[in-house]
Amino acid sequence: MLPSSASRVLRRTALRSNGRRFASHGEHYNEPSGWMFGEKPLPPGQKRVKEDWENVWYIGMIGGMGFAGLMLYYKPDTSVQSWALKEAKERMEARGEKYQYEPSSSSTTPPASS
Repeated sequence: MLPSSASRVLRRTALRSNGRRFASHGEHYNEPSGWMFGEKPLPPGQKRVKEDWENVWYIGMIGGMGFAGLMLYYKPDTSVQSWALKEAKERMEARGEKYQYEPSSSSTTPPASS
């Protein structure tokens, strides 16, 4: 008698060798035709007829992307850096310190000429 792990391996190889395919969901297979999306080009002067689901898909995708873009644009700023900067400014103002740089009048560098 084989150990359980060895019997599992043998069972798997036996299932593979007899040609059973578990992910194919049956015998249906669309052979590649070489045409884009499997549709042959129409003769000149004819328009392609859309299927029923296509307009709903386009509206849903474009609307979903627009909605996501708006939500990202108006998303609140919750970063740690923004919070820390605001907190540091408040604490410095409470102590009476300046949080913006102001050059001193005794600066040794000459002023920039325009």
